[in-house]
Amino acid sequence: MRLQLLRCSGALVTLLFFEFASAQSPPPQSPPPQTAPPQTAPPQIQSPPPQANTLAQSPGAQTVSLDDAIQMAIQHNHNLLAAQTTIQESQAEEITANLRPNPVLLADSDFLPVFQPSNFSADYLDNTAQWDLGVSYLFERGKKRQHRLEAAKDVTAETRSQVADTERTLTFNVASQFIAVELAESTLDLANQDLKSFQSTVDVTEVRYKAGDIGEDDLLKVKLQLLQFQMDVSQAQLARTQGLSDLRQLLGYESVGPDYDIAASFDYQPISGALEDFQAKALEDRPDLRAAQLGITAANSQHELQKAIGKKDVTGQINYTHLAYLNDVSLFGQIQLPIFDRNQGEIARSAFAITQAQEQEKFANGQVLTDVRDAYESVRSNDRIVTLYRSGYLDDAKQSRDIADYAYRHGAASLLDYLDAERTYRATQLGYRQALSSYLLSLEHLRESVGTRSIP
Repeated sequence: MRLQLLRCSGALVTLLFFEFASAQSPPPQSPPPQTAPPQTAPPQIQSPPPQANTLAQSPGAQTVSLDDAIQMAIQHNHNLLAAQTTIQESQAEEITANLRPNPVLLADSDFLPVFQPSNFSADYLDNTAQWDLGVSYLFERGKKRQHRLEAAKDVTAETRSQVADTERTLTFNVASQFIAVELAESTLDLANQDLKSFQSTVDVTEVRYKAGDIGEDDLLKVKLQLLQFQMDVSQAQLARTQGLSDLRQLLGYESVGPDYDIAASFDYQPISGALEDFQAKALEDRPDLRAAQLGITAANSQHELQKAIGKKDVTGQINYTHLAYLNDVSLFGQIQLPIFDRNQGEIARSAFAITQAQEQEKFANGQVLTDVRDAYESVRSNDRIVTLYRSGYLDDAKQSRDIADYAYRHGAASLLDYLDAERTYRATQLGYRQALSSYLLSLEHLRESVGTRSIP
């Protein structure tokens, strides 16, 4: 082994060149601190895979995967359940729309001797008073009932698509919150590892201070730095707790227990596929676009219904009359003359509503294509950032930290060099986790914008 020390621009730069007899030799125990580095082989630097898939899960807790979380939210989320009742409400409107008018029962009596009560007798009522009994019915013209039912069914179909779009939004919110919990647990795991590693550094520093190898100032700096690691653990624990609580609200507060946890890998997920393929699939699967298209159908149905309403209905009536010895049957019929009111205003309004629905469908179509393009470009951008981290920067940061740690423990590096390497390592690891979280979130944006979770 050769140890070379170089001084550049007043700052000490320590370069350690290691030669190993065997690549599989286990790392030796660190000897007591000395004023000069010992002539022993340093530990072999093993670079971990560039992943952040170790989560701080609670042992024995109920674990929920992302797919389980989405299904639980669909079954138990109260906002979605409330939205689903609008489908049943619309189906009830179909029943109302298909109802026929009720017949009307008519009855009257004339020539009653109210002011001559002495004339009240069975003979007077049978021979002098008049009794009428009749039934009337409204005969709808223009197939109004059929048009009402068709319009109601079209509204129900549109409502179903709107509820499906609410489900799509809920799925994205659940996945986003799930990723936030993954990030919090991965950050907590990193913070615990850093705290454990730095605690051993503090122990070594105290030994070196007692041996007179370093001054009290360096010891205090190391102890003060320990506070930052402890704060990182506390903040990560808070973020994890709050993330799980917010996720529980989306899943349905009663659907999981308070001590539940998530089961996930929090790792890179490569995707393939061209932008045009995603856009074509989105035009087929997006429920909000389907709702806009069904809105045109519903507007046309309303227009036809208003034209049918413009046709006046006929009321037919049949009466039975008893007067003295006469027993007669009378037939009546009435219809409004469509001279002034032919429902012109509603017919014109419903025609404009068709144009409005068509414009909204065109906007929704463009919005779908825009959402997919934005999400796709976001995935590509975040993918490049994650790839940069995984191309070697994570390994470089760890190796730099390990070299500085080994050199500091053996008196070959200053405290400032070690703390700087430690900060760089922590910042790189946190940056990678943030970049991975952004990538996974952009991937969920792409799934949401396409309208399905089944993407390549």
